[in-house]
Amino acid sequence: MDDKAYLVLEDGTTYEGNAFGARTSSCGEVVFDTSMTGYQEMLTDPSFAGQLLTLTYPLIGNYGINAIDDQSSHVQARGLIVREHCASPSHFQSSETLDAYLTRQGIPGIAGIDTRSLTRRLRSSGVMMGVLTSEMTPAEALRALHAAPSYEEQDLAAEASTDSEWATPPQHSGRNPMHVVLLDCGVKQGITNHLAAAGCQVTVVPLWTTADRIRELAPDGVLVSPGPGDPLHLSVVEEMMCQLLGNLPIMGICLGHQLIARAFGAKTYKLKFGHHGGNHPVRDVATGRVYITTQNHGYAVDDASLPDGLTVSHVNLNDGTVEGLSHRDYPLLSIQYHAEGSPGPKDSSYLFTQFVDLMQQHAS
Repeated sequence: MDDKAYLVLEDGTTYEGNAFGARTSSCGEVVFDTSMTGYQEMLTDPSFAGQLLTLTYPLIGNYGINAIDDQSSHVQARGLIVREHCASPSHFQSSETLDAYLTRQGIPGIAGIDTRSLTRRLRSSGVMMGVLTSEMTPAEALRALHAAPSYEEQDLAAEASTDSEWATPPQHSGRNPMHVVLLDCGVKQGITNHLAAAGCQVTVVPLWTTADRIRELAPDGVLVSPGPGDPLHLSVVEEMMCQLLGNLPIMGICLGHQLIARAFGAKTYKLKFGHHGGNHPVRDVATGRVYITTQNHGYAVDDASLPDGLTVSHVNLNDGTVEGLSHRDYPLLSIQYHAEGSPGPKDSSYLFTQFVDLMQQHAS
């Protein structure tokens, strides 16, 4: 028989379910994601660091875990919340169960709760901190939660960033492959794969890398990656970009997009319940074309704070939030959604080609 587990929210709401994964306790911001597949990619996405991940699709674990879909070196989410956990997966690539995978990585899960009720609560009240536990009573969990730091207080991107520089070669060799310095605020494997497929040589560097060091690496362009947490913690990245803007082509994705906006003096703000899922419609302002995008972020750029020269290139059709930026004078490309995500499945991969074109034009 499954062990009992609890999810306790900061407002005292308690959900009782069955434990799977590691039998431990974990505290984080409770968010929901509307994707129907991709739980392995979501769990290992550094943008979910510091969060307890609720999946709205009701059956999770049915195709197991494979050896190729991890987006980072380990599970980044602090816990997994599902309606029904499948203990017996069926897929030719499956190498272990979701339960074994989470257990091996020390991550707790809870199944058997009403995830639709939880999602409606988060949509109405906004995201909340929570504790997922199979060790404590609900009263003990609530006391532990009130003593824990909030999501906003944690510098999660610094924890997700690499400690040292490392490089990847292009997947096909060109005469003069573009050299991209990728600032790691919590980069996904899919981004390095897309850059390599576009013929780029990639050097991944920690987020605290200085502008002088980036110049020493002599890149053709700089990409600022996605990552977790509040961009307010990353003033060091803003300061570095202020020294590079206009001198090198720069691309920002998700958190990187927010940091580029802040480097120009724009403001960011926290969304009520964030954008997490693979079904978000985004309109390209220049062409009018609509793309179905993958998104995973809790903060957005305030369009009313944009300075002269910085213009909105993409707009979210659900709520009108800023999904992309361009600049009148500088070689710049930034998007709020995940271009490496594949809801299309290749709808947004053109953005990496645009970045390569931007670097080639600047080099010539």
